[in-house]
Amino acid sequence: MSSEFTVISHPLIQHKLTYMRSKETTTDNFRRLLREISQMLAYEVTRDLPTETIQIETPLAAIDSPVISGKKLCLVSILRAGNGMLDGMLDVVPAARIGHIGLYRDPETLEPVEYYFKMPDDIGSRLVIVVDPMLATGNSAIAALSRLKESGASSIKYVCLLASPEGLAALQRAHPDVPVMSAALDERLNEHGYIVPGLGDAGDRMFGTR
Repeated sequence: MSSEFTVISHPLIQHKLTYMRSKETTTDNFRRLLREISQMLAYEVTRDLPTETIQIETPLAAIDSPVISGKKLCLVSILRAGNGMLDGMLDVVPAARIGHIGLYRDPETLEPVEYYFKMPDDIGSRLVIVVDPMLATGNSAIAALSRLKESGASSIKYVCLLASPEGLAALQRAHPDVPVMSAALDERLNEHGYIVPGLGDAGDRMFGTR
């Protein structure tokens, strides 16, 4: 059974994504657009958060009104490009806990190599939202999700900007219980493991290191 996959086709997201894809877009505008899209993705991925009712007083009357229930969620960034999405999501859920997974892709094997892992101690009792702009080969995402599960995470969602069919299929095979959300499903991977048409290397474009 494959995991749930959702493409968020909101016109504002697609509009901003078009300009992110353009090779003419400057580093500062790329960074701004990524943050803005991430804010909108945060709304979608948190749509089913549980709520409870509390009583408050408005300036006019007492009212029973909903608030988010349970522990604050945890946003996990796959370094380094994931931090661009993390910033936007924190604009929407500023009280979220934060975890980081440091992975780099071996240029020869395309396999992920872990160099950093830091999570809240009670990761098992929180909804974990993993963010990384590009789901390319899927190897880094699979490794990150496996590591989180080993650390006790049981409720996980994965959010990206672009996904390739190959990477999505690999992730769904490895982690069929993890819902995946993306702003677009692109055509394919090229021989170097980059998404086509894609937008290039998201980390390089975000940090100006291309």
